[in-house]
Order: sequence, then structure tokens, then C-alpha cells
Amino acid sequence: MTFHRHLLSAASALSFVVPAMAAEPAMTYPQTERGAVVETAFGEQVADPYRWLEADVRVDPKVAAWVDGQSKFTDAYLKALPERASFEAKLKGLFDYARFGVPREEGGRLFHSYNSGLMNQAQLIVRDKASPEGRVLLDPSGWAKDGATALDAWEPSPDGATLAYTVQDGGSDWRTMKFVSAADGKALADELKWVKFSAIAWVGTDGVLYSRFEAPEEGEAFQALNYNQTVWYHKLGTPQSADRPVFATPEHPKWGHVAQVTSDARWMVVTSHEGTDPLATVAIAPIGKGEWKTRALIGEMTAQWDLIEGIGDVLWFVSSKDAPLKKVVKVDLSGAEPVFTTIVEQSDANLEGARIIGDKLFVEYLRDVKSQVRMFTLDGKPLGELALPGVGSLAGLSGKPGHDTGYFGFTSFTTPGTVYSFDASTAKSAVWQKVPLKFDPDAYTVEQVFYPSKDGTKIPMFVVKRKDAKGPVPTILYGYGGFNISLPPAFSAARMAWLESGGAYAVANLRGGGEYGDAWHDAGRRARKQNVFDDFIAAGEWLIAKGVTPKTGLAVEGGSNGGLLVGAVANQRPDLFAAAHPAVGVMDMLRFDRFTAGRYWTDDYGTPAVEADWRVLRAYSPYHNVKNGTAYPAVLVTTADTDDRVVPGHSFKYAAALQAAGLGPKPQLIRIETRAGHGSGKPVSKQIEETADVFAFLAHWTGLKPQD
Repeated sequence: MTFHRHLLSAASALSFVVPAMAAEPAMTYPQTERGAVVETAFGEQVADPYRWLEADVRVDPKVAAWVDGQSKFTDAYLKALPERASFEAKLKGLFDYARFGVPREEGGRLFHSYNSGLMNQAQLIVRDKASPEGRVLLDPSGWAKDGATALDAWEPSPDGATLAYTVQDGGSDWRTMKFVSAADGKALADELKWVKFSAIAWVGTDGVLYSRFEAPEEGEAFQALNYNQTVWYHKLGTPQSADRPVFATPEHPKWGHVAQVTSDARWMVVTSHEGTDPLATVAIAPIGKGEWKTRALIGEMTAQWDLIEGIGDVLWFVSSKDAPLKKVVKVDLSGAEPVFTTIVEQSDANLEGARIIGDKLFVEYLRDVKSQVRMFTLDGKPLGELALPGVGSLAGLSGKPGHDTGYFGFTSFTTPGTVYSFDASTAKSAVWQKVPLKFDPDAYTVEQVFYPSKDGTKIPMFVVKRKDAKGPVPTILYGYGGFNISLPPAFSAARMAWLESGGAYAVANLRGGGEYGDAWHDAGRRARKQNVFDDFIAAGEWLIAKGVTPKTGLAVEGGSNGGLLVGAVANQRPDLFAAAHPAVGVMDMLRFDRFTAGRYWTDDYGTPAVEADWRVLRAYSPYHNVKNGTAYPAVLVTTADTDDRVVPGHSFKYAAALQAAGLGPKPQLIRIETRAGHGSGKPVSKQIEETADVFAFLAHWTGLKPQD
């Protein structure tokens, strides 16, 4: 199905109705056993009646039975929603467009991802002299019957002869690394297990550096905490048991390590972090003889140090040392001691990343949440800007020293990701692969506003809607607000289904994110986390006050840390929202650090074992602050059984608490996807099904009536 042009004309103003919320009978939910767990922490008793739902659904039959009962109940409700069929049809049409990834060039071959539209997983394409239009090198769609096994990271060898890649199964964070010949697609026998949070760094053409953990205990793979990550060297043609550990910090078991190799293969650079903060130590080793004798370049975790590139004995880094908006530092290793020189000073915009292409430094900035690319010589002399196609976001940048051809992706709210090629010597660019549009971008308005939060801080927000949507319209407000992560403009086929139906979509750039550097991040974490919730609540109040949405038409959604956000604001201001969608959220803030990757998050949240942190967490933890007997918005919690980033027990416990609390006539449901994880690797078919369910639910409770 394609967009109907007549629906986009100015004459087709849409109308909306307020849902008759009280007309639906009160829900009788599947029963959930209430346990007797009560713990005392810092003099306060805290009940945890649904602790038993933390057990792994794949292992515990009691939890599996609960999941089955909830899933059947929710599925029956969602499938009966009159809005669902229209959304599913729209989504299938909107997802059906060609998508090209930003290519990488090595050894005269070009490698890039490709999805023709409704492929469950993107293919990996290689283009060379024998196949200038490209041929399929890897096709993950055939790796699993349900399409839930995905191609994750990939990296061609420096000569372009071999591709190393990682496989993600069922959405898990665990990866398996494999190798394939680029010439004929023949698989190599090498297979590396228990890879997680790893880069792929080629050492020459016959070996790679990668990061992994020890194999977990039986039955603990999806819940146990991970310690003692180690960087290993694997030589092609040998078993994993013969791999050599080249970097570890047993004295710091919580540290994680990522190894990189400079493009001229002179240096191994290992960046180590303890949590989600970008603060890092850096160790280096000359590769020459393969002795891996590392020495500390940056010995303390006091600033961000991200490797850009290395040429000869010079390394370039993005650094936050004495620069909360970040700068570029050149490090000369030729002498007895390294010499550090700042070559691009901190500016008034947040520096997001950089790359050396040809003989220039291309530096990406985020200015008021919009991308900008500035060019410099390798010693930091300004050379102007690389012009971008419009107001939006850079979505990938590739190229390498000594080669003038580079590529970048560009996207905006109404521009699907489009790949451009450019000449580094002239900064001239052109569309590399055209993406045919199924809608008219001029039929939509994108406005950036700056609204005041509770303490007066101005918060940026994008508001997107159809030009012919007259008056206040049902609106989804999306937010994240954490971990130094920015939310710049980006295209979403799913979001377009809501917009095509006449609704508005708002993205609030809350404190806690990275939009304005370290200070913006710091203003929304740990003891200041309430600022994030205040920012989000103020966004909702602004949308209603300015007539973007009716009071009965505001829905909120967010995922992961954004799921926590939605759960917290639903507790604090249940009167403000008509519907809420917390996805894969961190909902038990007193126990988040006990599972899988949760220990990393203490940088943003604080540590539950520390009293001052515990009191902050206890005050907003979604699971612990459900207001019994209060009228709540309609809530659809979503999670997945293989989520080993934010274990599904968070959502299970939170949903059980909602259902037991007597929150009025609106439903409190949980949708649990199978063979899926935190989000990455989810097949297109599952994305369409889930989005159709979610949007039908939100539309039903905000009054949006989608038109075919």
C-alpha cells in the first residue's frame, strides 16, 4: 500500500473524536501471585511482591506460564482494536522502500547493507569490478525460520578479501563472530563465541582483535553480570582455543575494553571504560612484531578519549579533557614521551565525532540538535564546511586517509536515510543511491520549539505533523533523556504511519542526553534525574497549552531509559496523559544493577547500595511508586523474552504492579515479544506487528481515527 495523494492535499482536513473511555468495562486481568518479600534498606521497609517474576522465562516454568497468560490476554485485546488493521496496512506500505547503508571501501571493493523493503533482515552487498551493481555476500533472512537471527557488526580486511562479521540471535547482546571470503562468498571455518560489546579490528589480513567474556554458567547466559572482559587476538585458520589474550585488567574486573587498529596497522589502541560514561583510559601497543606490549597513554578515567585515526606515530582523538563540548587532540608518539596538542578547540556546538578522509579532518557537530560537518587540516586549520542536504542528521560517515572518496548518510523527520558520496579534496557531494519517496515531504511541517521546564531551563523539541491536520490533534510525545545520548532528527517509517493518519509526533531533547555536551548530560542524571521527568512533563503541558494536542489526546512513549522515563512521569502526572507506552524499560531502580549490563548504568543512575543514591532512586522508581487507586492513562508495556540488556523482569514486575493497583477504567497491559531482545536485530515483520499493536492502542485511547 502506498500513501494516498488525495489524503495529503490541503482540502483533506482530518477530524478526531474523543474516546469514550468509561464505556469500556473494567479489566479482569490474569491473576498474578503476590509474594511476601519485604526488605529493609536504610531504615525503610520496601515490599517486592513480584520478585519471583525476575526469574528467566526460558528456565522457570512458573514465569513462563505467567507470560503465556498475559500474552494471550493482551493479544486478544489488541487484535480486537478497530484501528489496528489500518495501521498494519499503512506500516507494510511505508516499510516497503529500498534502504542502503553507508558503504565501506577496502581493497577496491565496496561493502554496504541493503534491504529492498520488507526483508526481515538487511543483506550485505559487495561491489567490485566483476559486479559493479553489487552481489549478495550475506543474506541473514535465511539464517532462521522466524527471521530473528541478524547480521550485526561487520568489517572487511584491509585488502578487501575477507569479511569478519558478528551474528545476533533472537535479539541477545551475545554475538558469534564469523568470516567469509569476499570473492566467492565461501564461509571460513573460524567461529568465535561469547563476544559482547566488541569492535572488530583487523591486524593485517589474517587476524583480528576482539573483546569477549568467559562463557557463563549453565542457564545464566541471559541474566548473569559480566566481568573481566578481555581483548583477544585470533589468527585465521586456527581454533578459538588457540586465541591469545592481549589485554586485560584483572585488577579492575568491571572495566570493559575495545581494541582498534590504526589504518596503517602501526598501532593497537585499547580504550577502557567502567560504565556508560565516556570517561576512558587508553593503552597503546606497536603492532610490528605482534608482541602486544602495551603501555598507558591515558592512565586515569577523567575525560573522554575516542580514537579518530592514526598515521605513522601520530594519533588523533576526540577528547573532553577541560572541554565539556569536546575538542580534537593530536598525540605525537615519536619521542621518548607522548606530546599532546589541541588542534581543534572546543566550540559553541557539541562535537559528536570525527574522521580523517583524504588529507582532511571531517568533524561532526550537533548545533541545537542539528548536524553540521566542519573540515580542518590535520593540524587543525579550518577549511570550511561539508554541505549537508538540509536540516537533519548525519547518519554515518566513511572514508580513510589517503583516499579522497568518502560517503555519508543523511536523514531527517521527512527524509529517509539517503547515502551521498563526496570528494574530500573539493567537498562536493552527490546522491550515491536515490531513495524513491512514497509520500510528499512538503505535506508535513517540522517545527523546532524551545519551551521552559519547571526550573525555567529552555528545552528544545521537534513537532512534526501534516499541514492539513487542523486544530489540536492526537499526539505522541517521545523522549529519552539519559546516558549522553542525543535525539536528532531522523526518519522512521513507523512514525510516518502515525503522521499519515493525521496525528502529530513530538520529540523532546531532554536533559540527561548529549545534545549540549557534558553539562546537559550532568543536569539530568543521578541526583538531578528529576530534571528529566520535569522536562518531559513540561513538554506535555506545552503541547496542550499551545493547542498542538487536546488534553485527552496526548500519548507518551520511550524505550529503555526512555521506558523508565514514561513509567516515572505516568506515576507523577497520571492526569496529564491519555496513554503511555514504556518499552523495554528499567522499572525497578533498586535492583537494576544485579542483572547483565545493569551494573554499567550506575554512572547515570547512582548505586542502590549507597544511601544517598538509594533515596533518589526510591523516589522515582516506576515499580515502587505506582499510585494505588488513582486514575491512570491507558498503559501498554512492551518487552521481549530474550532482552539481556534490560531483563524483562523489570517490565513483568511493573505490569503486575499496575494491574494490582486499581488504576481506573483504562487498561494496563503488557505485550511480550518472543525471540527478540532490546531492539536491535528485530526482523521487519516483528517490527510491523508490534508497531501496529502499539499505535492501534495509542490511537484508540487518544482519539485518533486512521483513514485508509
